[in-house]
Amino acid sequence: MRFLPHRYAAMFFTTLGQLVAGRDDLAGRRAALAALGRMYRRFGLQSYHDTAIAAALVDTVCRFAGTAWEPQSTARWERGCRRALRLVERAAGAIGDGPQVTVGEVETCVAAADGVAVVTVRPMRRVRFRPGQALPVGTPRLPGVWRWYSPANAPRPDGTLEFHVRAVPQGVVSPLLVGKVAPGELLWLGPPAEVGLSVAAAGGADLLLAAGGTGLAPLRAMVEEVAASPGGRRVTLVVGARSLLACYDAVALDKLQDAHRDWLTIVPAFSADGDVEPAARGDLLTVARYHHRPGQAFYVCGPPALMEAARVRLPAAGVAAADLHLAVTFRRPLDSARWLAGQRPPRQPEPEPAPEPTPQRDAGRGGSGRSARS
Repeated sequence: MRFLPHRYAAMFFTTLGQLVAGRDDLAGRRAALAALGRMYRRFGLQSYHDTAIAAALVDTVCRFAGTAWEPQSTARWERGCRRALRLVERAAGAIGDGPQVTVGEVETCVAAADGVAVVTVRPMRRVRFRPGQALPVGTPRLPGVWRWYSPANAPRPDGTLEFHVRAVPQGVVSPLLVGKVAPGELLWLGPPAEVGLSVAAAGGADLLLAAGGTGLAPLRAMVEEVAASPGGRRVTLVVGARSLLACYDAVALDKLQDAHRDWLTIVPAFSADGDVEPAARGDLLTVARYHHRPGQAFYVCGPPALMEAARVRLPAAGVAAADLHLAVTFRRPLDSARWLAGQRPPRQPEPEPAPEPTPQRDAGRGGSGRSARS
């Protein structure tokens, strides 16, 4: 279509088609809306484009559906497309301006542990992001389906992004990224989004970071951010895994510890490994709570079950609500509301009202003022 660059047309229409079909889960739909919303805004789409967009999408789906297409399908898809476009328009308004959707080339895809891969991507356009943020990531192997992944690094001079991906049982994107995607392939990268993890939110406080599984990625990026701007802040990173073999990022963590021993402490927590030292045994939240000190900013990131447990256990254990920062999972309405609020640009202060004009007094016959009747 003439108002969408050719490079992004397939990305836009396959994602919109998935949204209309409603086949994805809540987190996937949020990722798709973030990507669509930024394209909608970036390419200047308006509500009067809906007719052309719906017609193009319905025609494409009809041609590929073949004999499965029924007479009533056209009207149903047109209505669904218009409803989806209203959601996209709202998402565009919520996330505002910023980095556009882009394409990246996979440089390396390394098996780091059983079912876990470290994928390094070089974007065609540098992605402007802050450590702790997450990006929608998609693959042309499954066009239109997106998942959230956080870079495991602070911004690098060469612009590359490192993603930690665990193949989720019954997942559709993660198994492809772990077992199929190879160097030289392209990935789709959506706009970075705040998900509740930000060093700036801690002010000048020390940090306690609790990472479960590949939830380590954004927290490791936050450690790199502190390393790039040292300011006397102390950081404790508790890394949870079932066993020593499941601790997939051990080499990178050892390098971080060696380079920053004066302010960084990395603590392992193995929940199901009887061969490690007793001090390293225990579930992640229990070990992290042991290292918690009043005034620390306490961050937690990991699988949804961990986040639900942290939401209940940590406040009950005395962690102040103001000090607790839990990563958004998009699986709860509260998470979605927090995410939308975090994407809105900061409100500009309203201008103060102009002062009322002061009436000029009549300066008399010889003066320059004018009387009220003049």
